[in-house]
Amino acid sequence: MASQNVEIPHLRPIEGGKQLIVNGRPFLILGAELQNSSLTSAEHMDTVWPNLIESHVNTVLGCVTWEMIEPVEGQFDFKELDKIILGARKHGIHLVLLWFGSYKNGVSTYAPAWVKTNPKRFPRMKLRKAGGVLQTTEVLSIFHEEAQKCDARAFKQLMRHLKEFDRDHSTVIMVQVENETGLLGDSRDGSAAAEERFSQPVPDDLLNFLANDWDSLHRDLKRNLVRFKAQTNRQGSWAEVFGKGPHTDELFMAYHYALYVNQVAAAGREEYGLPLYANAWQNYAGEDSDNNIPVIVGGGGMPGDYPSGGCTTSVLDIWQRFASSVDFFTPDIYLNDYERCCSKYCHRGQPLFIPEQRRDEYGARRSWTAIGSYRALGVSPFALDTLEPEQNPYIKHYALLESVSHIVLEAQQRPGSSVGFFFDELAADGSDHSKPVPRQYGGYEITIERAFVLGKPGPGCGMVIHRGEGKFLLIGWGFQVRATSLSPTAAYTGILRFEEKVVVNKETGELRTRRVLNGDETRSGQFAIMPNEDPDYGGFPIAITIPAKTMIAELEFYALDESEV
Repeated sequence: MASQNVEIPHLRPIEGGKQLIVNGRPFLILGAELQNSSLTSAEHMDTVWPNLIESHVNTVLGCVTWEMIEPVEGQFDFKELDKIILGARKHGIHLVLLWFGSYKNGVSTYAPAWVKTNPKRFPRMKLRKAGGVLQTTEVLSIFHEEAQKCDARAFKQLMRHLKEFDRDHSTVIMVQVENETGLLGDSRDGSAAAEERFSQPVPDDLLNFLANDWDSLHRDLKRNLVRFKAQTNRQGSWAEVFGKGPHTDELFMAYHYALYVNQVAAAGREEYGLPLYANAWQNYAGEDSDNNIPVIVGGGGMPGDYPSGGCTTSVLDIWQRFASSVDFFTPDIYLNDYERCCSKYCHRGQPLFIPEQRRDEYGARRSWTAIGSYRALGVSPFALDTLEPEQNPYIKHYALLESVSHIVLEAQQRPGSSVGFFFDELAADGSDHSKPVPRQYGGYEITIERAFVLGKPGPGCGMVIHRGEGKFLLIGWGFQVRATSLSPTAAYTGILRFEEKVVVNKETGELRTRRVLNGDETRSGQFAIMPNEDPDYGGFPIAITIPAKTMIAELEFYALDESEV
């Protein structure tokens, strides 16, 4: 029996947001989401754990599938899951379990055979094709109760088992409810049950919510509510209230998906109160089209190209209101503008977490923005388990973040005290799409930009933490910081102190000075350089830019006031 005195993982409010608390302390997720079915086998995971540890991963995201834990209706089997939890516990790694129940990537492929083979009891959604043809899908209907009830029952059993097996250990720290819900291939279900519901009056609870919360709604949702806002009598069918079109279809699907997922989440929460979240396949509008990634990977910009009804920002408020048993909602970011996506998902003060992102260096650099600027609970690149450590670009990032996690988490408790950033490789034509980052702190405007080199500038990333007045902590590489006093009478702004630091105690964030930097490291006082490991000297015979070492430094600016002279 689990001890009632154990503090289970939970979300703790901080000013303007929340932090994840594990074993009584704030925790930063340095995650790795596994390939879809990797966590179904303890034997397979025995080959994976060592590589993840070497990569400084502290949390693994992996699936628990409905078909595995309930292969026969009403008979639950957690033996394999228990082996996996024990394996993670042995290696000192936490788990975020992904519940592949009714929905995974918008379809129902992980539902048990007894569900899949009984369409009368578990009806499917239908796609509307040309000529009025309806195409049956492998997607369980959200307009019939049986699948919803059975999914909720299975999730309830899972959470009950986690409480019994893991509460004293907190190996499992969060659970994702379903995966990228929504309908692909059409903006809404075309089945008879869905058509009937679509023609009925829009539920009052939704109408009242949209009207009463109008000022708080996400701008992406408001854009699709022009007809609703203009009406004085907001009664009638979905088409009558919101107009005809794919965005109305998306509203319709989002409302019913949210109710479905909420029932599943609520059943699990009754058993074990771990943090629960749901994730969203993003509506891709070509923001990162210069990456030459096929659009088919991301879908498109219209509901049905991406899963219609999932918790994208165009319907996020609906999910937040009608799936209230889910603690927060997260973006899977592959092709979208990363920083813009982070900003949007902080809506209504919910915490940010990136459960899926790119596993390359391009993705790794962006982690600093999520953590440093948007106080993310953490990040998790997808399919990191298929990379050998020497191929894994996250090792360098995670090793540094691991060493300073206490400092980072402390800064997150002071809103606006830190900024994360990245500078990508220069384009083939030499142009630079990564712009300098200006911020104002403690009477100074600082500018963060690429590190100075005599040859070709390299990529960079990191975060800057303001520590009062002109004092800053610099973490990362490939960047430099300069400052200008905001005082109108300041005649000169310079660097008073610049010291390379090393972490003495990761648990407390204690630092000590390793080197006192000046001269070439500041370009004779112009700016503080946090260089890359291999800066390009451009053929110049004198090495005036040092290679990166600890990648942590303390910096203090000062200003001379003309009026005091």
